[in-house]
This record gives sequence, C-alpha cells and structure tokens, in this order.
Amino acid sequence: MKRVVRVWLPALLLLVACTVPETHAQDDKRVLRIAPHTSLTILDPIWTKSYITRNHGYLIYDTLFGMDAKGQIQPQMVASWTVGKDRKVWTFTLREGLEFHDGKPVTSEDVIASLTRWGKRDGVGQKLLAATEAMEAIDARTFRIKLREPFGMVLQALGKPSSNVPFIMPKRVADTPADKQIDDYIGSGPFVFAKSEWRPGERIVYLRNTKYRPRSEQPSGTTGGKVAKVDRVEWVIIKDPQTQANALAKGEIDIVEAPAFESYAALKANPDLQTLVINPQGAAYWLRFNQRYPPFDNVKVRRAAMAALNQPAFLKVQVGLPEFYRTCFSVYPCASLNATEKGMEFIAKPDMTRAQQLLKESGYDGTPIVMLQPTDLAVITKLPLVASQLLRQAGFTVDVQSMDFQSMATRLQRRDPPTQGGWNVFLAAWAAVDIADPVTAQLMNATCEKATPGWPCDTELEKLRDTYARAGTAQERAPIAEQAQMRAMEIGTHVPLGEYLIPVAARKDVKGFVIGYFLVPWNIEK
Repeated sequence: MKRVVRVWLPALLLLVACTVPETHAQDDKRVLRIAPHTSLTILDPIWTKSYITRNHGYLIYDTLFGMDAKGQIQPQMVASWTVGKDRKVWTFTLREGLEFHDGKPVTSEDVIASLTRWGKRDGVGQKLLAATEAMEAIDARTFRIKLREPFGMVLQALGKPSSNVPFIMPKRVADTPADKQIDDYIGSGPFVFAKSEWRPGERIVYLRNTKYRPRSEQPSGTTGGKVAKVDRVEWVIIKDPQTQANALAKGEIDIVEAPAFESYAALKANPDLQTLVINPQGAAYWLRFNQRYPPFDNVKVRRAAMAALNQPAFLKVQVGLPEFYRTCFSVYPCASLNATEKGMEFIAKPDMTRAQQLLKESGYDGTPIVMLQPTDLAVITKLPLVASQLLRQAGFTVDVQSMDFQSMATRLQRRDPPTQGGWNVFLAAWAAVDIADPVTAQLMNATCEKATPGWPCDTELEKLRDTYARAGTAQERAPIAEQAQMRAMEIGTHVPLGEYLIPVAARKDVKGFVIGYFLVPWNIEK
C-alpha cells in the first residue's frame, strides 16, 4: 500500500454577486461590510449543502461541538460528556444559560430534534443515525445517545464544521420534514438574522445577539469564544469581481471573501489592503455525474469521461497563478493522512485516445449531455468551459447551460430527466475539511436516493464507509480509506480536478480574523 502525504496546503471556496448598494448611516466601526462569495437565497443549512447557506447558519445558530484550526474536536454548546465502557452510551450536558433569540432556553428536546433532521440529510449524520438505537432527553440540559454498536465518529459527527453542519434549532423548527425548507430562522448564535432588512440579490443583515454567552477559550476554527465585536454584519452582494475590488479599495466594503484570481495582483499591491489565508487547508475542484439518467448511468461512459479530463488544464485556466494551485491525485486532500494515489491511474494519466475508445465501446449514442455553469462564481465559472472542450474531444455532445449559482444549487436538487429541467454534469469545489475521509466526503456517499445530487448507488462502497465509521483509530482507518477511494474511482462517483488556494482580501484596519475553514465574522473588529 502506497500512501502519499504532501505538505502543501490549499484553501477557500466559492464566490461573487451585483453592484454596491447604499450603506447605512451609522458608526462605521460598528458595522462590518462583507462581499460574500455569492448571493444568499436558500436559508436552510440542512436542506442545502451550499457554502453561503452554511456561512449564514454559523452567524445565527450554534453547534454542540466544533473543530479547531488543528482539526481537533472541541466542545461548544456542550459543557461535559461521558462515554460508557462499551462505547455505546454517550451522555451530554449542555452549558448553562443557553437561549434562543426569542428568549426561550435551549433544551435537550431541541437538540434531539435538530440532530434527527440533520441526520436525514447529511452523509455523516446518516451513518450516525443508522448506528443509533435511541436519543433521549434525561432532563432539560442532559441528553443521551444510545448506539446499537460502537461508532468511531460520534464527536466528529457532532462537531462537523462544514456542510451539512448539525446546527441546533428550536424543536418547532427542527420538526420540519427534512425534505422541506424551514421558514423560521430563530437560532442561538452570536448574531440575529434581520429578516426585515433582507434584500435578495442586494444585502443580507445580521445584528449582534446581545444575550449570547460565548465560551471563554480563544476562537479557533469553529470553536472557542464567538465574540461579536461589531453591532452589525452586512453581506453586500456584488456580482462583478472588478466592482468588488473597486468597492474594497474605496472603503465601501471591508472584506471580499473570495476575490477573483485576476484581481489578486492589484489587491496585493494596494497599500490600504491586506490579503490573507483564512483556510490553510484549502479546497479541491471536481466534476460530478448524474447517475440516474443516460449516458452517465453507464459506468463505461463515466470512465470514458474520466480518461479525458486533465487536472493541469483545469487549474491553469481557472486559477492561472501557479502559487495558488496544485495537482492532487487522490479523492482526499493531498496534505491529509488518508491521501493515496492508489486507484487514481485514470485521473493521474489522462489519455484522450483511450477516452475516445472507451466511449465508442460504451455504446454512447451522441445524445447531448447537459452541463451546468454558474456565471457569478469566479472561482469555478471557467471549469465547465474546460470540461466541455475536453469531453467534446472525447466524442461527447455537450450542452452548456449557464445560470447564477443559487439557481444551479436549486436545480441540482431536481431529479427530473436532463431534457425536462434536470442535468447530467456539474463542476464545483469542496473545502478540504469536507473531503477528509470517505464518510465525511459527500461525493463518496453511494446510498442511491439518499446520496447527494448525482445519486451514486453502490453497496460495496457503502460497506467500506460503514467499516470506516466503526473503526476507532487512524491506523485502522487508513487502509479502509484507500479501499474506498479505489472503489469510488472504479465506479466513477466523481472526478477530482486538483487543489487550489484563494486568499481573503480586506481593508488594513480590519483585524481579528479567525484561522480555520472559512470566513467567520466573530472576533473581527475595525
């Protein structure tokens, strides 16, 4: 077995949206204005895996545990916990004084309802619920999880830092069916969503939660003290990357979450601005097949496409700056313990002649494949252009359909045939923390209709993911992760396209950034 562990660390994800609306007249130092990576239209962080909705969730909700910048799980809403000798009974006690924005206390019943709903949508949550015999409230602040069998990822599941995050919501909200979006946005986090000021496509506003009780530890990743040092956070939607850069330079906004690669040199050269890496672990590009419909319901067609795709081509066109990208021939981050090149030959050694031959042998009849392209996400918008060119060379007929990212995120949930509003292929990115292992990695979820859009269906891969989840140590997990990677590439769950790094850009007077996995507004001051 060959394992590859690299020391290069990549970074952040997603991007952009419109022109700069007028700012509110108030104490400028008490207002933090951010140009987020895209517009917010979906407000339910359990219903969607979209990162902009995840970020929205972190402002208004809290979590039982979190992950610090070193990758360690730390308590957040939980004060203490115990584990039975057989590791099948886990008992948790919440911190005192936790309350929702409406003044009602956070209780064990809220936690159980929230975990149940989250567990129906999230890949790790699905595995945890499958291993759970019962969740029960002992009293208002204490609850218990009884497992049918030991599950080695209990704390990792409850402290999962990225999509889908097990945010704690009021029971009345969490009782919403998992396949229906919530319409009540009361949380217990450090900020309150100002719904009356929400202008889709223009501005999203959050107000400091004056009753929030942060932990005493220093903030790190998604853990520690979430101290709101501004009274108001405004997400100002700016679709054009150059308009983003101009607004930052003029002081109309304070932060650009994910500037376009083309803007980097000018931003770095401006003495009034700073660029910094919030997420030193980075992100990875990938291509996803819809396996519900032809032609990608045929594994031979998927493998033909895999043979045609070339990581350097994607990275050079999309990123362009060599210091910000790196090839990675693993489904896991190449700086992680699970990284291995085993089973990645199709990806590491693309061959157009082989792709053409495989496609011919597959029986593909030339039916156009629908490829979705987000037009307002500068860090990924060029990927479909490269993919369409390579797939056409291999013999595919490609129909690239362009739309804004939020429209694409909604369309991806549709299970209709591609000719009736569905899709065949899309390209995007996951943060490294979201693909660290075969259970966390949503793209390796092969539970058919319960999987993420693309809906792969494979019992062998699921057995490996189950085995990984039960394993107790990193040494036990590494060979299982390798087998899972080999199986995922054998059946073509997705195609890894390399890793990338993109910095946050901000005014020089903005300080207190929390290093971790994405931009968070707590601890930041002007």
